Amino acid sequence: MKAMVYGGPGQKSWTEVPDPSIQHPTDAIVQMETTTICGTDLHILKGDVPAVQPGRVLGHEGVGRVVATGPAVTGVATGDRVLVSCISACGRCAYCTAGLNSHCLGQEGRPGIGWLLGHLIDGTQAEYVRIPYADTSLHRLPESVSNTQGTMLSDILPTGFEIGVRYGHVQPGDTVAVVGAGPIGLAVILTSSLHGAAQVLALDLEQARLELARSFGATEVVLASSPQWRDTVLELTDGQGVDVAVEAVGVPETFQMAVGLVRPGGHVANVGVHGTPVELHLEDLWIQNITITTGLVNTNTTPMLLRLVASGRLPAERFATHEFAFEDFMDAYDTFSRPAATKALKVLITA
Repeated sequence: MKAMVYGGPGQKSWTEVPDPSIQHPTDAIVQMETTTICGTDLHILKGDVPAVQPGRVLGHEGVGRVVATGPAVTGVATGDRVLVSCISACGRCAYCTAGLNSHCLGQEGRPGIGWLLGHLIDGTQAEYVRIPYADTSLHRLPESVSNTQGTMLSDILPTGFEIGVRYGHVQPGDTVAVVGAGPIGLAVILTSSLHGAAQVLALDLEQARLELARSFGATEVVLASSPQWRDTVLELTDGQGVDVAVEAVGVPETFQMAVGLVRPGGHVANVGVHGTPVELHLEDLWIQNITITTGLVNTNTTPMLLRLVASGRLPAERFATHEFAFEDFMDAYDTFSRPAATKALKVLITA
């Protein structure tokens, strides 16, 4: 089969690799129909995720059809159209039963990490993929949910909701600032209404992204390149700052922006993937009663989000801006990596 293979920092290729096979009784093999590229894949290509070794098939999102199952699999069957979760969770270990699927202690890869696909084992940017713990890592899709919608439920929607909204402890009536209006930031904006946010401020360097943020539910937008960006946020919050600031980029500057926006007693939720150290000024923060959270998505809200998408309450398809065929995977990466020029949010790659 063909797959997108990581060759080391800055190197990738759409090339022939061996077909996956059942390795454990709980495995399934899925023929991929639709996949996508994540900002994390770009971090891998920059060398920011050293656990990813050359030769690894990239990708951790998508929708496909089950073509084979191990003898212990009972929740999905050959022929089922399924959503592939970005987290592979055994569902039985101490972390999984505590809801921390992202730190699954199962037998695959490195114990204590649930992000396996495209990280510690071969991923979804391929014609076929092996899915560990199929019963708890695949979700059957109803006919009312398209492949496009399902792909957005693999990672960005649960990540934005769980690590941005839930970890940020957004409460009804809160004012939320989202620093970075890329796909993850927009997912935070879209799902913040599920917890009753009264005001959602979007900050970004690109005016086009800010206008898009309005369409996803932002009530106010702030151009982050303006010298007055912080003053503008303070004016919008009666000088107090926001209740919750969400960092959705993954660079030191945007983390510092988020910390600088939150009021005393507020929350900073870091969602971005950081590849370089970030200064934490505890000498200033300790007296402000600030809570800072980080996290890798657990995907335990995926079934709930799937029901909202199926009912038409959550327009997941709006994240998809470009579509490519599998043979054009290299072009898809080029488009996704230049969002300022291409206006790309999520690119779909279909078989």
